[in-house]
Amino acid sequence: MLLTPGSVALVGAGPGAADLLTVRAWACLQQADVVLHDLLVSDDVLAQLPASVERISVGKAGGRHSWAQRDICALMVDKARAGLRVVRLKGGDPFVFGRGGEEMEALMEAGIPVQVVPGITAAVGAAASLGFPLTHRDHAHSCIFVTGHLQHDTLALNWSSLAQPRQTVVIYMGMTGVETIARELQAAGLPADTPVAVVRYATRPEQQVWTASLAGLPGLVKDHGLAPPSLLVIGSVVSLLARAEQRLTP
Repeated sequence: MLLTPGSVALVGAGPGAADLLTVRAWACLQQADVVLHDLLVSDDVLAQLPASVERISVGKAGGRHSWAQRDICALMVDKARAGLRVVRLKGGDPFVFGRGGEEMEALMEAGIPVQVVPGITAAVGAAASLGFPLTHRDHAHSCIFVTGHLQHDTLALNWSSLAQPRQTVVIYMGMTGVETIARELQAAGLPADTPVAVVRYATRPEQQVWTASLAGLPGLVKDHGLAPPSLLVIGSVVSLLARAEQRLTP
C-alpha cells in the first residue's frame, strides 16, 4: 500500500531490531516526507529512513511527556494538510498500549486518510529472541497483556484474573509498580515461586534479561537498579528460558 500525499500511516516499528520491521513498514519509511517517532524506536530502525526525511521526536523520558497527545495529533493533521506523507512511528505495535486508537480517531475526525501498519510487539519479540514461548501446552493455555502504568499513584488491575493458573502475564510499563504487582498477585493466589523475567531492549544487540521468583521481583529490581523501559513476563513459561539459552543460535 502506498503512502499518498496528505495521508498518515501509523506504523509499528517493532521491538527494536531493524530486520524485524515488516515489509510494509519499511516501504512507508521510504515513502515518508516526515516521521514523528517515539523515544522507544531504536536507532537501528531510524537509520532506515532516507536522509531527506524530516524527523520529529515526540516521545517521553522519565515519565515526562515532551509532547502532549493533543499536540501530536494536531501536528499530524497539520503536516498532512500541507500535503506531506506522514508516518507516525511507534515502538512495537500502534494498537498495543501505543495510543494508536486515539490518534486514528483524531485523524479520521479531521478528515485525514489514515492507514495502520502492525508491528511485532515487545512481548512477542522478547519471547522469540530469548526462546521461551508465551503459550505452551505444559505451562500456559493463555496469555494476557496488561499495562502497569500508574495513574494517580494507583495500579488498578483485576488481580484475580491475572493470578489464574496456567497463564502467562505480560506487563508493559510496570517497573515503577513492581512492589504492588508482586504483593497483589500473591494476595490473589499466584504462588510466590512463580518465575518472572524482566526484559530490557528486547531483540536489540544490548538486550538484557533478569529472572527471579514473584516474591523476589522487588528485590531483583532494587538490587540491579532496573528501570523503564523494561517488560515483565510472569508465569511458568519463564522456567524454559535457561534451557532455551543453551540451544538458541546467536
